[in-house]
Amino acid sequence: MDLTKISPERLEILERIQEYEKAGRFDEDVENDPEAPELLPDQVDYLCKKFKSKLSRRIANFIGDRYFLKLIKKDILVIDGVTGKEHLSALKNGAIVTCNHFSAFDNYIVFHCIRKALPRKYLYKIIREGNYTNFPGLYGFLFRHCNTLPLSRNRRTMMNFMSAVNTLLKRGESILIYPEQGMWWNYKKPRPFKVGGFKMAYRAGVPVLPTFITMTDDTRLDGDGYPIQRHTLHIMPPIYPDTTLGEKAGAEKMMNEAYALCKAKYEEVYGIPLVYAEEEKITEGTKEE
Repeated sequence: MDLTKISPERLEILERIQEYEKAGRFDEDVENDPEAPELLPDQVDYLCKKFKSKLSRRIANFIGDRYFLKLIKKDILVIDGVTGKEHLSALKNGAIVTCNHFSAFDNYIVFHCIRKALPRKYLYKIIREGNYTNFPGLYGFLFRHCNTLPLSRNRRTMMNFMSAVNTLLKRGESILIYPEQGMWWNYKKPRPFKVGGFKMAYRAGVPVLPTFITMTDDTRLDGDGYPIQRHTLHIMPPIYPDTTLGEKAGAEKMMNEAYALCKAKYEEVYGIPLVYAEEEKITEGTKEE
């Protein structure tokens, strides 16, 4: 890859990813995002109970769908294929869907590939607070109304969030989470998971459906001078709650199993062991000693 063609802003992000990987700071954001306003309880209608929320959702989903389908048609957002479609039956009564987070578009890749298996039409998406409160224009409208469930620093807002998530799962909806948390642009490795989303699944008694997107470089470059990525979605076997365990142990078990599946898929597709830069550094230091 010719790094001289990459925009200075994106090159800075790639260098920060490398730095954070070496330091084991896997769940931290690497983008240069401004500080986000706090999301207050009266600013979000999680369950779309208001008429205005329902109308905005319908408009946002219509616009967003047309926008991304146009990107796919123009071969700008490239989806090469899907593996593991036989596991989509896990969505019939609701599930937590997990995915690696490397692009603002990866949620649509997942939705596009599984939409026919969603009995209730929508795929809800848990997003960071700043994505909901910071973005103006079209992207801001989509972030706020395309079935998004924003996190918040506000305790009361988070109480509403948790209640809404449990309600949605129990009524058979499926929710996409990024267990790695922050987005690492075009990062191909699975990162260590956080347990929060798995607690949601365990509490609601629904399965976790792990997915993992692998990427290959196209010969064309994007607007940042980086090769356009060609994506393949891999759907792994669902993981069901072990009801003999408590919530903490049960959620951790689901988390570890989901991560192991993603790690195995990474190694299978790319043909290399999953090793992080921090581990390489430790190994080199051990050899020198």
